[in-house]
Amino acid sequence: MALRLVCDFDLRKDVLPGLRARRAASLASGAGGRGPGILEDNYESLRILNVERNGNIIYTYKDDKGNVAFGLYDCRTRQNEHLYTFEKDLHVISCSINSERTLLAASLVHSAKEGRKNELQPGSKCLTLLVEIHPVNNVKVLKAVDSSIWVQFLYPQVESHPPPENHLLLISEEKYIEKFHIHVIQEDGNKVVLRDSGHLPRERVAEDFVWAQWDMSEQRLYYIVLKKSRSILKCIQFSANEKFNLMFEAPLDITLSASGFELVNFGCDDLQDQGNLSKHLTLCVFTNHTGSLCVCYSPKFDSWEKITYSVFYFHKGHSKTFTAALGSVDSLVTKGLTFLNLDYYVAVYLPGHFFHLLNIQHPDLICHSLFLTGNNEVVDMLPHSPLQSLSGSLVLDWCSGKLYRALLNQSYLLQFLWNTQLDCEKMAVLHCVLSCSRDPRFLEAKIIQWISENISTCHSFDLIQEFIIASSYWSIYPETSNIDKLLPYSSVLTWNTEIPGITLVTEEITLPFMKVHSFKGYWEKLNSNLEYVKCSKPCLLYNNSMVKREWHSLISEEKTGRRRSMVYVRNIFDNAMKVISNLEARNLEPRLTPLFQEEDYHQRLLIGLMVSELREHLLRHLQGIEKKKIEQMVLDYISKLLDLICQILETSWRTHHLHPWVLHFRRASAAEFTVFHIMTRILEATMSLFLPLPPGFHTLHTILGVHCLPLHNLLHYIDSGVLLLTETAVIRLMKDLDNSENNEKLKFSIIVRLPPHIGQKICRLWDHPMSSNIISRNHVKQLLLNYKKQPQSSMIDKSPGSVEFLPLNYFIEILTDIESSNQALYAFEGHDNVDAKFVEEAALKHTTMLLGL
Repeated sequence: MALRLVCDFDLRKDVLPGLRARRAASLASGAGGRGPGILEDNYESLRILNVERNGNIIYTYKDDKGNVAFGLYDCRTRQNEHLYTFEKDLHVISCSINSERTLLAASLVHSAKEGRKNELQPGSKCLTLLVEIHPVNNVKVLKAVDSSIWVQFLYPQVESHPPPENHLLLISEEKYIEKFHIHVIQEDGNKVVLRDSGHLPRERVAEDFVWAQWDMSEQRLYYIVLKKSRSILKCIQFSANEKFNLMFEAPLDITLSASGFELVNFGCDDLQDQGNLSKHLTLCVFTNHTGSLCVCYSPKFDSWEKITYSVFYFHKGHSKTFTAALGSVDSLVTKGLTFLNLDYYVAVYLPGHFFHLLNIQHPDLICHSLFLTGNNEVVDMLPHSPLQSLSGSLVLDWCSGKLYRALLNQSYLLQFLWNTQLDCEKMAVLHCVLSCSRDPRFLEAKIIQWISENISTCHSFDLIQEFIIASSYWSIYPETSNIDKLLPYSSVLTWNTEIPGITLVTEEITLPFMKVHSFKGYWEKLNSNLEYVKCSKPCLLYNNSMVKREWHSLISEEKTGRRRSMVYVRNIFDNAMKVISNLEARNLEPRLTPLFQEEDYHQRLLIGLMVSELREHLLRHLQGIEKKKIEQMVLDYISKLLDLICQILETSWRTHHLHPWVLHFRRASAAEFTVFHIMTRILEATMSLFLPLPPGFHTLHTILGVHCLPLHNLLHYIDSGVLLLTETAVIRLMKDLDNSENNEKLKFSIIVRLPPHIGQKICRLWDHPMSSNIISRNHVKQLLLNYKKQPQSSMIDKSPGSVEFLPLNYFIEILTDIESSNQALYAFEGHDNVDAKFVEEAALKHTTMLLGL
């Protein structure tokens, strides 16, 4: 399935066997009190209570005497440890242990099946206790009230040194949260006891809230209060210096009841009715290391035909409300909507109905998110039990007692990419696969193979273009924050095609108001995202428009003979050389295609210009990053662009067993046509974005075009700019093809299309009267253009050899004058293949032109 759940902990496998072994040993020693089989008959009491920040798992069970026991599973050693036993038949609401495992906090109520009163604190419904467990010693009552209480120890950021005091949060059903300061001391060696158990300082953290969520990994508390019927989301950050700060307030456009009360990620409370989750709203907050802040909200279901949920992308300044059609109304919805945090994505699914992968980093276009509905295999394979998303990628299945790491299934997504027919799903899965890649080289090879076989099946966007842009983006994205605002993520700027089964409404939202002024880590990145949205800056995404103008300017100057300073041009080509060297250093395997083996002035110029422009772009907008790192980032990015094109070519050449330098005029094979088509599509993809190509690409493309195309098609491709006549390609053509009638026609057609500075050089390589004619014409034209008439030759003397045709007499005088000054000899030095008769014809023609006859 698309979502891969890797089990890190299973209560039935990691805990139950040890309890059974201990029970068997107890029975064997005669210490058992209620006979065999008791544990097996009551193992349903074994359940998870809490998952702490360090990954340790607290669980509870009833022993053979019916007492409540607490155990801890160490995720590092994978060993179980017994913590404490209450010799009472109590029901556990909540439990937490401090990082040193010296204090245990628990909140308990009397079992409903027992009619006895609470013997620990008569008259109270719920007891909150603090127990010294290193070793087991005193028990202190923190709360004895009629409302339920949840407990959670705060964990230090660094656990190398024990903190001077412990901090415990108490969350009350009466809608307040308190923080206890607990000082401990050591007695008699390692014995840890409370220093002043009679008075534990406390302070109020929050009150009058209707919803709260705990982030165990980042030690954050999110909660919602109602102000004038408006829902206000607040966040408190607990830090290592024993302080806590209100970080932000953000209005939420959702409706919550003032009488409501809901907790998320404060352990498991199986008193709630898990069977009717569809009757309750679902609300959770997700963040990741890039500074994203998302609130996912699903109201109570009011229809069996469609389900609506909203995602507030605070880091982007807008919300999106999705309405998903359920398709069939035959099966009632008894499960709640599940939201799972998958780092760059949020998974939203309703078992048996739909599965959505929402792109959190780039939510603007709906095509970058994946929507699967109906009887899709992916939907049916997802677990039907309710899952709870903890911090990071941890997912807890309370019902089965399993702790998972939720990952995107890369192999399944690749298979799905091959099979899907919808363009929107191809786009979404392509980005999804690239974002979760752990082996980029392997993954890129698989995608290139898919592109090669499906290059003409996508109509809404260019597959090659999208792959090159997206893969290059992900190759450097993890290195630097804010790079998502500066480099293009996709080649698609708009998407107007509807997604089947999905209705979307996008709205602007009020941004969170930051309550502090100094930021570090995640908060610095979030604040940067919010400031970017506030400023409403123009799009800062890099594009090659400046490179395009400068490149055309330099090419134009080259044609007209004007040149920029040599230092400027040399720096550009040095940039190109750095990119090529960087690329070759990363790819030590020999290439099948002969790229990077010729100068290819135009492509090297384009590469060098892109380095200069992209470097300036990043230096201008990435503050606080050293210049050397940015320069290397630029080299890596452009190297990746070129390398992806090389990989596509290599794959095509290897798949179809082509040799790049064989010229012939037999009918081209289907494989050659296929590769030529792929190269043409690569050219189209790069031309529209004005991206550079590997030096030598145009030579290979032209040679393959000569293989595959009839002459009139070949010339049409050349005239329309699809095939570019490089000096290397034309030289190969002149040398490898004989002078048969068809080849002469081809050669001449190509020579007349060459730029003058290349055409003159190529003509000297072709030993043929046609090349002599061209050389002679150009030579005579140049002589006549450079000829300066002497004053004494102003009159034409009629000699005995003169004729009555004045233009010819004038031409004879010019040739005589040139011959006497030896200009002709010097100009023709080193020229071969000159047709004398053609020189005479050309001379007469040029004379008539100069005289206007």
